[in-house]
Amino acid sequence: MIKVLIVEDDPMVREINERFLAKIEGYVLLDSVSTLDRAKELMKIAEPDLVLLDVFFPQGKGVDLLRWIRREGMRSDVIMITADRSVETVEEALRYGAVDYLIKPFKFKRFEETLSQYRLRKRNLTQSENVEQDVIDKMVMREGVSGGREEDEDHEMIDTKGFSQLTYDKVCECIREFGTQTFTAQLVAKKIGVSRITARRYLDYMEKEDKLEIELEYGKVGRPKNRYKIREGCWNDKNDKNDKNDKNETDE
Repeated sequence: MIKVLIVEDDPMVREINERFLAKIEGYVLLDSVSTLDRAKELMKIAEPDLVLLDVFFPQGKGVDLLRWIRREGMRSDVIMITADRSVETVEEALRYGAVDYLIKPFKFKRFEETLSQYRLRKRNLTQSENVEQDVIDKMVMREGVSGGREEDEDHEMIDTKGFSQLTYDKVCECIREFGTQTFTAQLVAKKIGVSRITARRYLDYMEKEDKLEIELEYGKVGRPKNRYKIREGCWNDKNDKNDKNDKNETDE
């Protein structure tokens, strides 16, 4: 279980964070405190795996605690949860190793994605003494914040910046349902709740991984439409069951 310390001075927000955390498998709340000093006291006694940290406190800033954690050589990871949108604070938090930065208010889905990604990262780093490149690639793939610039559909290279392992797994689970039938990015997007271009980026990436085949569907006008199909022998029943057992996702 991943031990979590919540550091938040607003009682209502602290309660929401505790309730959200309780919904996600693999996590246990170590403690929930309202001051930076109390957080330091607890961390000296029982070092948490993860700290959910606000920025604004009467006695200072959450980034000061993050800086203290690094100075003390503690191994605790930190996710910032704050209303502070300033570039200066974001840059400083990332510079001192914050693994994510959630801006209030946020929905449970975004909170869940962050914690699921972190859980996967912890699991990958504890499975063996050495880490392969493909595992590192999956650890750093993150989905961009909605509303960001979408990539040009005609770009030949598959840019994995902004990819999310959670979304990747959802796409995999979705396309297995089609079996031997062909499908479009629009259909996948509708099923998992993302934009068509986002779905296409993941599908094109899977095609580069030799997991999918692409068939062109020509209409009377305009460009041909990509129809995707699972490559024969890519996923069998045994792999499908193993993949599902590895998932720890909650319904949206």
